[in-house]
Amino acid sequence: MSRHRRAQRIRKHPALGLPSGLSPRDLLTEAFAGVLQRPARSALTGLGTVLGVGAFIAVLGLTGTAASQIDGRFNELTATEVTVQDTGGQDAGHVPLAFPPDADERVGALNGVTAAGVFWNVRLRTDQGITTSLHGTSGANGSNVRPQLVAASPGALEAAGPHLAQGRTYDAFHEDEHQQVAVIGSAAAARLGLTGVQNSPAIFIGSTPFTVIGILQDVDRKPDLLMSVMIPRSTAETIWGPPTDDRASMLISTQLGAAAQIAGEAALALRPDHPEYFKALAPPDPRTLRSGVGGDLSSLFLLLATVCLVIGAVGIANTTLVAVMERTGEIGLRRALGARGRHITWQFLAESSALGLIGGLVGTSIGTAVVVGVSAARQWTPVLDPTLLATAPVLGLATGLLAGLYPAWQASRIPPAEALRR
Repeated sequence: MSRHRRAQRIRKHPALGLPSGLSPRDLLTEAFAGVLQRPARSALTGLGTVLGVGAFIAVLGLTGTAASQIDGRFNELTATEVTVQDTGGQDAGHVPLAFPPDADERVGALNGVTAAGVFWNVRLRTDQGITTSLHGTSGANGSNVRPQLVAASPGALEAAGPHLAQGRTYDAFHEDEHQQVAVIGSAAAARLGLTGVQNSPAIFIGSTPFTVIGILQDVDRKPDLLMSVMIPRSTAETIWGPPTDDRASMLISTQLGAAAQIAGEAALALRPDHPEYFKALAPPDPRTLRSGVGGDLSSLFLLLATVCLVIGAVGIANTTLVAVMERTGEIGLRRALGARGRHITWQFLAESSALGLIGGLVGTSIGTAVVVGVSAARQWTPVLDPTLLATAPVLGLATGLLAGLYPAWQASRIPPAEALRR
């Protein structure tokens, strides 16, 4: 038979020799028809993919959101705090107090410093205590109570970020005049039985009276001050002398971004002749903290997301394999009508991929809702990468595609005659 006559015969009777084909439109139609034919089974099959992709989105979204909150809180306090320690000239003989009398002003003049001050713990003799006399009683329990006594300059109190319950803090006037005044933390005030400063109550440190002018309710830095009694630095030096056992330190609060620079300049500003007397401690890099916390969270929960995706892939593979067994007759009929083995493969791959894609889309929506809901409940700003949201459905599609490879291959190998007999 000539080529021309064969072509005419095929045009008249397509089923006799026209090569079979499966257009992309028909492939998509068949895939979604297969998924919607058994909606309950499809929903349960895609549940693993939904959970896996949803966990993937939620984990990365919450990790990014939490990391941004860590950055914010770190920047608010820790990133604006510098501590300068008095080493006392360990290499050239110890100096009792290396900080000069005008240390607050010297460091306060540096660009970026909001407050700075010197402080140290005052060591009292064993026969000395901190007492108060209220209506003939001695202390809260009628005996000596010994909170920590702290010598602190006005700048140190300001750098600590005090929140007053009553009264005020002492200032430069009290410091310059060596005033015997005190500011007490809330916990120490409760132990001493002090409830207010309206009547200018007095406490006795040993036998020396001090007028209480303020009670701290809270502090932003150095929470141990709430258990302490603070007096001016100059007053402490006059009565007890410079620190002996405990070395003095300086607390500096800075503007955002200035802490590292201030840490490098503080020693030279304090003692240009002996900057080696001091050791400045700058805050760590917040990016290191964020990456560490984010890495720990991501490693833990991404493992959970991977497990969910594996379970989803196994579910899709199992369901697709069962569908191949149930639809053996359909496969045989399609093969008898001219479908090739590759067409059967594409059909079942398209169905499993459609299940994965639908699961990926639903999982992405659920994961996004979880991130937004948790952020709203915690009053956070949700952080979601648009690239991540676009990639997640593709992840579900890839899961379904991989899960359907073996069942689709099995379906393509069923002989048409055997399929029709079944």
